[in-house]
Amino acid sequence: MRKFKAYAIPFVGLKEGQHRFDYEVDNAFFDLFDFQEFNNSAIKVNLEFTKKANMLELEFSFSGHVNVNCDVTLEPYNQPIDNHLSLVVKFGEDYNDDNEELLILPHGEHEIEVQQYIYEGVILGLPAKRIHPGVEDGSIKSDILEKLEELKPKSVSKEEKKEEDTDPRWDKLKELLNE
Repeated sequence: MRKFKAYAIPFVGLKEGQHRFDYEVDNAFFDLFDFQEFNNSAIKVNLEFTKKANMLELEFSFSGHVNVNCDVTLEPYNQPIDNHLSLVVKFGEDYNDDNEELLILPHGEHEIEVQQYIYEGVILGLPAKRIHPGVEDGSIKSDILEKLEELKPKSVSKEEKKEEDTDPRWDKLKELLNE
């Protein structure tokens, strides 16, 4: 039995026009990809599937959230997901998925599997750096943040900086310029 059978759309039996498919994605879905970075996930995927005489158009909409650990504090938080993905499917001699917006299926195919596009749509909907909202507004209390604050370099006053930066040998030369 195929593990992604629920994500295969047999388009041969569908009439031309628009069709809608809805998916509920949770951690069980990501386990199929051996992806373990989410503590929890609840994402709704709406797929607008348009069948035309010689091509297919797929419009994915993603909404929901994933529970991830903050990259700064390691505190878990819910990261909202709101993403959109478009795909055009054409038919040709050989399978080709080199272009992320165009998929070429061989003539005679009768179904399309969408699980990879759902996976990519969710992953690409995440920010590169995951920061807890409490870090930005200062409302989160964390041991890691306290330690970072403690280890932060201290600011130096202008007078102390001037004394540190000057070299006595140069001071004598600067006196010559002032005369």
